[in-house]
Parts: sequence; structure tokens; C-alpha cells
Amino acid sequence: MARDRKPSLPRARRARALSAAAGATAVLTLGTTVLVGGTEAQAAAKPRGHDVSGHQKNVDWRKAKRKGATFVYVKATESHTYRNPRFAQQYNGSRRVGMARGAYHFALPHQSSGRTQAAFFVRNGGAWRGDGWTLPPAVDLENNPYGRTNGRNRCYGLTPDRMVAWIRSFSDEVRRRTGRRPVIYTTTLWWDRCTGGSRAFGSRHALWLARYSSSPGRLPAGWSYWTFWQFNNARGSLPGDQNLFNGSLRQLSTFTRR
Repeated sequence: MARDRKPSLPRARRARALSAAAGATAVLTLGTTVLVGGTEAQAAAKPRGHDVSGHQKNVDWRKAKRKGATFVYVKATESHTYRNPRFAQQYNGSRRVGMARGAYHFALPHQSSGRTQAAFFVRNGGAWRGDGWTLPPAVDLENNPYGRTNGRNRCYGLTPDRMVAWIRSFSDEVRRRTGRRPVIYTTTLWWDRCTGGSRAFGSRHALWLARYSSSPGRLPAGWSYWTFWQFNNARGSLPGDQNLFNGSLRQLSTFTRR
């Protein structure tokens, strides 16, 4: 995920970690539409989008739209203190050129409660309204980018039970304040390790899967399809990380309203 502060891991090493959740190509569903993921031709038919943070600075949104961007997620906050200083330009600028946009929060579960971080997020860009343009709030759950690469830091020192409780607390507070459950951004490897393969969230939370590969691969426990797929990092044609939506443009519009 695009972030403002430099991770301690080299990007190439992080990409290998994100790609580690390999598996057979799955039959994926969105509503009543059946989609078989895995080939570049099939992926190219899905709406393209991206995610950005303060690292991308002031984005040229007209140029991004010309290059095919239909949606974007913008980093709003991190933990309970950090706010993206470029958020207004990115969030409002993308809307002005006719793109669907949403806000995401980078979680640091060892620093404060899920409820605290959710409240901070919603107050600073993570709100939602069913206007046909606003994607539901999203929470970024992945390896700690600021610590050493051992098991403790990958999961922020939380046991699987405590991590599940943290995520539930964050989700409940976002739902209470916005009326929507957050989209969960994660990798299959991180989810298996840090939540113990919890199946508690798949039925009520859209999945934003991170896997830098030609196919989505095996999904985290609890999900039978992905809604967004981050298939490449900041090396594509759009600013920030590269994403696809698992459906049509009409379904993307529906997703912003329900």
C-alpha cells in the first residue's frame, strides 16, 4: 500500500512477501456475476484504479483519468495521530475529474485501540455517504513497515485473538459512525499468520487483496471472492499502487451506494 513514510523493508523484498500467498486461480463471484480471474486479458476488462498517499504529493488527476483510472483510494490517516497532508488535493481532486474515491487508514494495532483509530480516521477523511462517488472506508492491515522482520513485528506483538478483537473494534466503530463496514486490505499470508486464519469477517467486509502477481491466488480465510485486487506496486501507469475492481463500472457505482 502506498504510504507517506519510508518502510524499513526494501520494496522488492516487500513485494516478494506480498506475493508469497500463492495458490490455484479461483472462481470469483461478485453479486450474481461469475468471474474467472487469472489471465491478463480478463484482468484488463475490469475497471482500473489505484491508491495514493502523501508520497505521491499533488497528483495530476486529469492525466490519471486519461490513462484509464476509474477509482482511487487515498490515504487519510495512520494510527491515531498522523494525517496525510495531501489528502484534500488527492481526495477532492479525484472527485472533480469524475473518479470514484474513498479513504483508507493504515493500522498500527500496537499503538492504540481499534475504536480509537477508527474514530480518528472517520474524523479526518474516513467518512462515507451514499452519493454514488464515495467508496466505503478501508483499513490497511499488513506487516509492520517500521519494525524488524520477525514474527512479533509482523503482527505488532498481538496474538491472533487480540488481532481479531482489534479488527472487530475498528470495524464496529467505523460502522457506528458511517453506516458502512470497512473494506479490509490485506494479504493471505498476513491474514493467516496474524489472525490465525479467522473467518469472522468475510461475510460482512469487502476484501481488498494485495498480491503482486498475474492472478489473485488463494484468498484469506472467510472470503470467497475479492472486491479489489492490488496487483502491482508503484510501477504501473497510474500514480501509486495499481488496482482492479472485480466487476463492471455499474457494479462499482452500486458499491458506492449500498
